[in-house]
Amino acid sequence: MRTHYSANITSKLEDEIVLLCGWVHEKRNLGKVKFLVLRDREGFIQVTAKKGATDDEMLEVIDSISKESVIQVKGRVKLNQKAPNGLEINPEKIVLINSSESPLPLDVTGKVPADTDTRLNNRFMDLRKPKIASIFKIRSILINRAREYLGEKGFIEMCSPKIIASASEGGTDLFPISYFDREAFLAQSPQLYKQMMMATGLDKVYETTTYFRAEEHDTRRHLNEVSAVDLEMAFIEDEEDVMRVLEKLVCEMIKEASGCEKELSILDKKINNPTLPIKRITYDSALDLLAEKNKKITWGEDIDTEGEKLLGEVMQEKHNTEIYFITKYPLESKPFYTMPDDKKISRSFDLGYKGVEISSGSQRIHDPVLLKARINYHNLNPDNFEYYLKCFRYGMPPHGGFGLGIDRLLMQLLDLSIREVVYFPRDRHRLTP
Repeated sequence: MRTHYSANITSKLEDEIVLLCGWVHEKRNLGKVKFLVLRDREGFIQVTAKKGATDDEMLEVIDSISKESVIQVKGRVKLNQKAPNGLEINPEKIVLINSSESPLPLDVTGKVPADTDTRLNNRFMDLRKPKIASIFKIRSILINRAREYLGEKGFIEMCSPKIIASASEGGTDLFPISYFDREAFLAQSPQLYKQMMMATGLDKVYETTTYFRAEEHDTRRHLNEVSAVDLEMAFIEDEEDVMRVLEKLVCEMIKEASGCEKELSILDKKINNPTLPIKRITYDSALDLLAEKNKKITWGEDIDTEGEKLLGEVMQEKHNTEIYFITKYPLESKPFYTMPDDKKISRSFDLGYKGVEISSGSQRIHDPVLLKARINYHNLNPDNFEYYLKCFRYGMPPHGGFGLGIDRLLMQLLDLSIREVVYFPRDRHRLTP
């Protein structure tokens, strides 16, 4: 139905006939001249119809078309320094494909602001705004670069089940579902399946996946359905091998996003590219830095939201970095499969970015005796993990991995709320659209 997008129309096409499709973004009637701004995925272009040069029937069609209607325009490209981008289309034919009702549920031009609920309730129209669409173009580029990079490094893409029989990581934050005559759950993560893959010989795997967490949060950085790049790799020396893959992956993703000049210009955002290696500090050092700012956290406890934000500020101030690893967390606070470093410390890490955790990972336990002992220590029933434990009894190499939150990385890149960077966010209040 089209020969070009609006952004493809250049001065090289002067006097050529083109076919465009899109939405009516704006209309103006100056009497003898009628203007129509067509919007498509790539931008805007002005359509100019003049009395005497355009037949009366087409002028009547322009008058009758409502804003946000879908149209097809066949016309000739003309240079016009007064038009946006110095170009316009003189129409020879305008076809109304589908008309839009009026009034609109929200203003696509952005002249009339709308609150978050109104925008999310009408997400299909909210996404027509170039500013909002730019967020998701960058999101697509981030995910594509992650896949490309991991493929280049020999990782094999997998797809784990999202309907599971028991908790992936223990705990109670699960969404139960009816699975025929049994109870099942939506997967918290692909963790156990990733580890099982390490026993198959396919020793470097990843997936772009979805987590379901039944947590009653109501913050700018939490959702109940989230996207992530999840990775596992075998034959590692320790967690440092995993961290090196993660830091290179994140730097590649951020670098790719920083090249989205058009989208970043529309969003009025700038992205700083991190340098390798990413700064590492231990959990103990993080607590010391926070204590210097009068933020005291008891050893063994997680760093709370306030502490994470403050630590991000301290790392920027002291080390001139927006991104950093926190390593050697207390073993007590980590899941059962995390490899101990000693009786109190684990071989685990988090990746913080501008004061928000965007990734968490560790070396995993590969010894079946120790793994079962840790399951018992966490008051979990080993019988519920039999399918998982079985693969450890028949030759499991040392391995580790991480989960990298796509939503969180993007929200921190663009300094937005997590609901801004997810097409149709799911939280404790929102189940539609």
